[in-house]
Amino acid sequence: MRPLEGTLVVTLEHAIAAPLCTRSLADLGARVIKIERPGSGDFARSYDRRVRGLASHFVWCNRSKESLTIDVKHPAAAQILGRLLARADVLVQNLAPGAAARLGLSHARLSVRHPRLVVCDISGYGDDGPYRNKKAYDLLIQSEAGLLSVTGTGEEVVKTGISIADIAAGMYAYSGILAALLERVRTGQGRRIEVSMLEAMAEWMSYPLYYAFEGQPPPPRSGAAHATIYPYGPFRAGDGASVMLGIQNEREWASFCASVLGQPELACDSRFDSNPKRNAARKELDAIIGAALSAHTAEELIGRLELAGIANARVNTMQELWDHPQLAARKRWRTVASPAGAIPALLPPATMEGVEPRMDPVPAVGEHTDAILEELGFDNEETARLRAERVV
Repeated sequence: MRPLEGTLVVTLEHAIAAPLCTRSLADLGARVIKIERPGSGDFARSYDRRVRGLASHFVWCNRSKESLTIDVKHPAAAQILGRLLARADVLVQNLAPGAAARLGLSHARLSVRHPRLVVCDISGYGDDGPYRNKKAYDLLIQSEAGLLSVTGTGEEVVKTGISIADIAAGMYAYSGILAALLERVRTGQGRRIEVSMLEAMAEWMSYPLYYAFEGQPPPPRSGAAHATIYPYGPFRAGDGASVMLGIQNEREWASFCASVLGQPELACDSRFDSNPKRNAARKELDAIIGAALSAHTAEELIGRLELAGIANARVNTMQELWDHPQLAARKRWRTVASPAGAIPALLPPATMEGVEPRMDPVPAVGEHTDAILEELGFDNEETARLRAERVV
């Protein structure tokens, strides 16, 4: 059995944070019923059309779920939600601030009738405080959390290329739910979990936050290079390709000077014999390293770095990640069904020996509505009425 088989998760979700959380629960075997707006569904379905007409974000975060369409604002929706939550183990929501409570879906109200229910509320800024009602999107949270201030170049701030604030919040929600389910085994009681995107991102910012402790200067924006360790970042080889390399200690620095640069005496140069000195002398040292590396192609350079025991990586494109030999060798790809046909999907990163993660289809909008209503005791006439009244 998968670890969460027999666990029912009901989710009122959109975008990335909550869907990534619940997909991760589905990976472990949970049954996830995704409540969507009739007709259009989760607005992330319309972000783009890059996966054979489906949205890239949606395909990533929504496999292995069942789609139930409900107009949650319709008075008749309460009956459906009530029957569903009576069976549920977990409720997850990342609706607009206060929306779940207005629908009667706060933990305070639900716990009276469903004391074993675990409720996870994901928001931008949390339940209270002056920002509680602000709209929150990933880029806005990156900005509020100071990520943009340390990302980019000296001339320009740059956001990350992925929805990092959403991902952080989704992963904290996921781990919090797992902890609450484990606790429920001992106590028999559910509990509420609250996750704020700002607080999740602030936790991830704690290295630069502490680096700037008590008003000290923050880490400078340094492009793809490390802000405080040098050499650590991309360097151009003689064929024009970039190679990423990182020196973490003096032993590696000596090996790099001798075996890669061919200048063993550089390791003892008093200008460069500690990381703080190398960091302060980046411009001067960059010219020395660049001249030495220009004599080699990227492949030759990677070979020399490997022999010297220096950490390195290729600066890959998306296509090169699709084709990555390590992912292929470890058989990390599977195929999942979708409304657009079979598509490739990566296995979840946490591998459990003897457990094959759940890798079921990406649902169409409302694909499972009739089956779930039947399961909840609604007959064909009642379902037809709910459709006619646009409840589902």
